[in-house]
Amino acid sequence: MCGIVGAVSNRNIVPVLVQGLARLEYRGYDSCGVAVYANGLQRARSTARVAELAEQVNASHLEGSTGIAHTRWATHGAPLVHNAHPHFSHGPGADALNRPGRIALVHNGIIENHDQLRTLLQAKGYVFQSQTDTEVIAHLIDSRYDGDLFEAVKAALEQLRGAYAIAVFCKDEPQRLVGARAGSPLILGVGRDSQEHFLASDAMALAGVTDQIVYLEEGDIVDIQLGKYWLFDRLGKPVAAAQRPIKTVHAHSGAAELGPYRHFMQKEIFEQPRAIADTLQGVDGIVPELFDQQMNHAPGSNAAHVFKEIDSVLILACGTSYYSGCTAKYWLESIAKIPTQVEVASEYRYRESVPNPRTLVVTITQSGETADTLAALRHAQGLGMTHTLTICNVATSAMVRECELTYITRAGIEIGVASTKAFTAQLAGLFLLTLALAQAKGRLSEAEETRHLIAMRHLPAALQAVLALEPQVIAWSEDFAKKENALFLGRGLHYPIALEGALKLKEISYIHAEAYPAGELKHGPLALVTSAMPVVTVAPNDALLEKLKSNMHEVRARGGVLYVLADADSHIESGEGIHVIRMPEHYGELSPLLHVVPLQLLAYHTACARGTDVDKPRNLAKSVTVE
Repeated sequence: MCGIVGAVSNRNIVPVLVQGLARLEYRGYDSCGVAVYANGLQRARSTARVAELAEQVNASHLEGSTGIAHTRWATHGAPLVHNAHPHFSHGPGADALNRPGRIALVHNGIIENHDQLRTLLQAKGYVFQSQTDTEVIAHLIDSRYDGDLFEAVKAALEQLRGAYAIAVFCKDEPQRLVGARAGSPLILGVGRDSQEHFLASDAMALAGVTDQIVYLEEGDIVDIQLGKYWLFDRLGKPVAAAQRPIKTVHAHSGAAELGPYRHFMQKEIFEQPRAIADTLQGVDGIVPELFDQQMNHAPGSNAAHVFKEIDSVLILACGTSYYSGCTAKYWLESIAKIPTQVEVASEYRYRESVPNPRTLVVTITQSGETADTLAALRHAQGLGMTHTLTICNVATSAMVRECELTYITRAGIEIGVASTKAFTAQLAGLFLLTLALAQAKGRLSEAEETRHLIAMRHLPAALQAVLALEPQVIAWSEDFAKKENALFLGRGLHYPIALEGALKLKEISYIHAEAYPAGELKHGPLALVTSAMPVVTVAPNDALLEKLKSNMHEVRARGGVLYVLADADSHIESGEGIHVIRMPEHYGELSPLLHVVPLQLLAYHTACARGTDVDKPRNLAKSVTVE
């Protein structure tokens, strides 16, 4: 969600901090700021874009060799300048606001006991200038400070409940920066000349500055001084270099270039053929080893062993990833014949459930840092379900490190908040998992494996053909841009695709959209159907097509206007009140990967027609790293 950049150097670090914030803009934010040591604490903050902050910094000639910067997404306090990070400590004493603060801090996460700590600190004379939970941490560290910033931070963290990634410095120790994480990601960037080191929430923030990255583990604290650093674990014990090795991470800033496209979302929709090709690269056959992308297996935890042991699957995910899991449920039960549950991660962790130690717990997450999904994984592990696998787009993420087995999708970085290529890459990974489990259970013949592999290899070309339908989708979008509500219908395997289509439309066009299994029309949603309510229908030529046609007749009989994605041989024709786009070919079990693309394009072009901020829709952030 929010973004952190920090540095200790022997040069002016402000340009690096501001550039880092610009590279984190894709995560979403409503305010931003930078603070440095310059004969005391100095800062600039803005509720506009990073470009405006850069102008402010240049106008004020803000410079310093130690500093922190932040992009904030409001959780406590409105998006106003006084709530923007970085925060300074003020106090104690009645004249606290008249005296320069000594602690500067940025924070990602949520502090659950901030109200109690605020009351305690106010009683000590600390003065609060914001409504944020973050300012509490700055004052708390100040209250524990006695000449050693690291010890003050360590003591303060013991009083916090909740999730955090923090970067903090003190004016009394101007070449020292302390970072810590619990529940929110934080990385250490090792400078190229070893005279400067960095903190960031994302390696992308440091692209072009350093590619030498150390991933902090849960509970870690890092003490950075000029030309050196020390790491400590959650127990306060020093961490050896071998335990947190430096990794070379190529976070190419070129991924954030638009090229000929109008928005990143459009670019990412059109990158899907390549994303699928990359995700399937090296898949020459269906073998369990495809999911052994970990180097730290315990004995007996390789995929071949796990797949034979398990008798059910539990999928945990949020948002778009949840819909990919819902699609996979159909595959897993029809092809692999394995009972499968799909749970919204934020709900699963808070309800009583019946654990089965022979369940394969599958997490799906683009970033690998989704707070609810990580918490749900840990909850499942705590219940004794130790067989875990993640479908994830970031090989260095917390989710990958915490799961037993892994399949890394290779969609590349996704800038647009509304997920597109990450979703189809997840579906490709989940289909491979289905085939691997079917094979492990003796339910996949050689002929079936060959047929499925041929279909998967053809996916990039099939997707390219679907993208050629864009002009027809644009014509639909001109109708949708005038509406305020829409219904999406699908049956069977394509019901989750209807859900995803509705989510995309509401995310970026702000049109209220709902999706239903088409058979549920008569059980309530049909009451909404009028000529003002467009009804999008996903209509592949499968076993449920005739049933779906009956549902479409129900819509037309009530004056509803249909927009149908039909396969070429489905015998559904355009006419009064019915608009048909014909898909290039029927794609069987893999049809969801193709049918979702026109729905992505429909949402995109409708949003363009309505003039919304496509890549940064209101109230939403790219990475949801807090609960």
